[in-house]
Amino acid sequence: MKKFNLFNEIIITNKTNLLSAINSNKDFTIDIDGDIAYEPFNDKPVIFKGKINKQTLNPLNPSATQSIDDIFGKNYQIVEDGDRVLIKAFSNWQNIIGFNTQNASYDDTTADGVAEFSNKELEDIGWHATEFDINYRSLVELLESECDGTVLCIEQEEPYQFSGLGFIKDNTQAKNVMYNYCQKEIKKLMSEDKHFAKENLEDDELEAAEFFKL
Repeated sequence: MKKFNLFNEIIITNKTNLLSAINSNKDFTIDIDGDIAYEPFNDKPVIFKGKINKQTLNPLNPSATQSIDDIFGKNYQIVEDGDRVLIKAFSNWQNIIGFNTQNASYDDTTADGVAEFSNKELEDIGWHATEFDINYRSLVELLESECDGTVLCIEQEEPYQFSGLGFIKDNTQAKNVMYNYCQKEIKKLMSEDKHFAKENLEDDELEAAEFFKL
């Protein structure tokens, strides 16, 4: 999966399209590729979602022309460059989480880490795997290493900070990768650890073993 770190990335969008969206009085999104979309929205990760209420842009002087930077406010850093608009969005991270949570495959924005997958088939695998001490963190690291998709995040080294949302491109691919990994790891565990030998499994563990066809 590709990591899209908002501390480093600049989103570039077309100025004419952006001004049209601002003046449309419609909800619109700007995704991480700089594409602008209207409802019905797709499931790509976005750095803006909503509408611009033109009546509130400058109530003291409604006829005044405002820069795009003024319109979007302090949580975006915006530079107009000819027919392009360059956007840095990391300061709006808390709102960006809200824009994207519904479409994310998993949420890694809290200190507790990933607790579930939004896709039912992936969640079934994750839930059963925990019976054999395979945690969600190891599965997320596997997916980010082996599968296609995007991790929309803010990440820095000093002091270390990470908060992210995962967007898996192909759930079928992810399901196969996760299932095969868990099946292999659990089979090995059952053969090497007496506690997890089949005859010693508790009901939930036995159900999980059967889920992985072991």
